[in-house]
Amino acid sequence: MDRLLYLAMTGAKHTLQAQQHNSNNLANASTPGFRADLDALLSTPMTGPGHADRVYAQESTVGHDFRQGSLISTGRELDVAINGDGWIAVQAPDGTEAYTRRGDLRVSADGLLQTSTGELVLGNVGPISVPPAQKLEIGVDGTISIVPIGEPANTLAVIDRIRLVKPNHANMVKGNDGLFRLKNGAQALPDASVQLSSGMLENSNVNSIDALVKMIDHARSFETYVKLLGTAKQNDETSARLLRQNG
Repeated sequence: MDRLLYLAMTGAKHTLQAQQHNSNNLANASTPGFRADLDALLSTPMTGPGHADRVYAQESTVGHDFRQGSLISTGRELDVAINGDGWIAVQAPDGTEAYTRRGDLRVSADGLLQTSTGELVLGNVGPISVPPAQKLEIGVDGTISIVPIGEPANTLAVIDRIRLVKPNHANMVKGNDGLFRLKNGAQALPDASVQLSSGMLENSNVNSIDALVKMIDHARSFETYVKLLGTAKQNDETSARLLRQNG
C-alpha cells in the first residue's frame, strides 16, 4: 500500500514540474529570441530494502532547443537578429557576463545600449555608451555607427561594436533569469563569423501547438495519479474494515 502511495505521489509531483516547465515555454512563445526548455519524464527504479521491483516517474531537464526561430521585419533601427548560430554578449544584473538572442535593443536614459529587459549590451571594452545622435546604424558585424547631432547625414562615426560570440552549445547553461552562460564561468571569445540583420527580430522557437498538446497531456497524467492516490485510500479503508470484522 505504501508503495502505491509513494509511486502515485512522485508521479504527480514530477508531472506537475513538467507542466510548470511547459507552461514557461508557452508563456514565452512571443518573447524575441527565447529558447525552449526540453525535459523528459524518466522511469527510475525505487531503491530500498528488498528487490527493486518498482519504478517511479522523475522529471528531468535534458537541455534546451537551440534551433533558430523565424525572423520578422520591424524596420526599427535598434532591432537586430542573429543569422544562424551566435549570441549577443550582455552584462546580467548580477554583474556576470551572459548571452542572449534577444535583439530588441534600446538606449537607456544614461545613454547605455541595453536589451528591452535591462541587460547592458557589451562591446569591445565593456558596456556600450551611445552619445546623442540624429541617426544610429548597426552593421552586419555588430558595428555601431551614428550621425552626430548637427553633422551632415553622410557623416558616420563608429562608436563601438557589439560583441558577438559563438560558444559550443554543449558548454552553455540557462539561468533562472533566462540568460545563457558558460558552464565554467568563463567568457566566450568574439567570433567574426556571427552576423546580424538590422531592422529584424527573431521570434521564440517555442511551438505553441505542441506546447498546448503537452499541457493537456500533463494535466491528464496528473489527474490519473491523483485518482491512484484516492484508490490507495479506499483500499486502505477497506482493508482496515475487513480486519476489524475478522478480529
